[in-house]
Amino acid sequence: MHSSQRAPDAHKRALIAGSIGNFIEWYEFAVYGFMATVIAKNFFQLEGEAGMTSLILTYASFAVAFFFRPLGAVVFGRIGDRIGRKPTLIIVLVLMTLATAAIGIVPVYASIGIAAPLIITGLRILQGLFAGGEYGGAVSLMTEFAPRGKRGLYGAWQSFTVALGLLAGAGIVALLSAVLTPEALHDWGWRIPFFLALPMGVVALWLRVSMEETPSFVQQKEKPVVAQAQTAATLKAIVMGIARVMVWSAAGYTYLVIMPTYLQSALHTGFNQALLIAVISNIGFALTIIPSGILSDRIGRRTVMVIATALLLILALPLLKILQAESSTLAVKAIVVLIAGGLVGMLAGPGPAMLSEMFPTRVRYTGLGLAYSLSNAIFSGCAGLIITGLIKQTGNLDIPAYYVMATAVVSIVALMTLKKDDHLRSLEE
Repeated sequence: MHSSQRAPDAHKRALIAGSIGNFIEWYEFAVYGFMATVIAKNFFQLEGEAGMTSLILTYASFAVAFFFRPLGAVVFGRIGDRIGRKPTLIIVLVLMTLATAAIGIVPVYASIGIAAPLIITGLRILQGLFAGGEYGGAVSLMTEFAPRGKRGLYGAWQSFTVALGLLAGAGIVALLSAVLTPEALHDWGWRIPFFLALPMGVVALWLRVSMEETPSFVQQKEKPVVAQAQTAATLKAIVMGIARVMVWSAAGYTYLVIMPTYLQSALHTGFNQALLIAVISNIGFALTIIPSGILSDRIGRRTVMVIATALLLILALPLLKILQAESSTLAVKAIVVLIAGGLVGMLAGPGPAMLSEMFPTRVRYTGLGLAYSLSNAIFSGCAGLIITGLIKQTGNLDIPAYYVMATAVVSIVALMTLKKDDHLRSLEE
């Protein structure tokens, strides 16, 4: 940094520019998740197939996109670790915005037949690819710009914009379903949220073009390149990272995204009530992210994340039982999902900084992007399929809780291996 007074400015710009791409990505993610039943009817209701099949196909195209995220994390991570955070994040943003808006113009199954679900799935794959390149870059950008002792807070902003994106997506879907008749929503209304990605993308692009490259990347560029025999260490860190955030992926997806569909299909809650509950769980999520990020700067990432994981392990089943109970009022259900969302937020706050601290600067974009996207591909992307499939197979409505509990056990063990003072170290090698 040349002057101390330019620094806070660059920090703020990096925070906003880093978060906005996430916002768009998760906004779209929420729209697709909450519109799953409409999209299923429009694109995946194949002739002679049952309704449940079309929902499973919709989730499959959801899962497919997730599996391209790790690929995007590798492709764009390599670019970002070579040419810089800034240019890579600009490329990813433009591509991601175009893929999202394109979903809004695809003709439905009724007009072009089998091509429709194929095109939608293709666009989801592109989205997954570009979104995979977003996370590692955004978190690297934000944590590398963070002042010492504030990485938890800066990383937490990344998760906070995820919550804002999910809330915006849910809000827009709720608004459309309130304003439009079910027919209008089904015919053309569902396209509107996808088109909204364009103006958002323009704003994000302007912010990213005007930000600076991170100080860590600039310094690392000036160092002589040593022949790296550290691939094994990086791979080990990636596997460890996946184990540590597995419960975050599984619980986040189960409580924040699948819940509305689960409530509708398994517990026969109405669409609007299910959406309202989803919004409330996302508010719980949003409320705890920043405080837990700040707390992790004070008492360490390990303590905060282990407490949250332990609470998820203990509470997953009781919370689900309350949701299922006939006697539970809407207010009671709201409190349950608020708590569940809040616990996920306690993981999402310190999580980005914790991942960032696991990798040296020259592989950070790739390493943390890959750990996060693989965990999400396996434990979030498949959550819809795993849970819907298992419920269909076993008829057991407690499956979502068992799923969260299983991942919590693995994550507690992995999180215990964190050092107490990781949050105090400098990010440099």
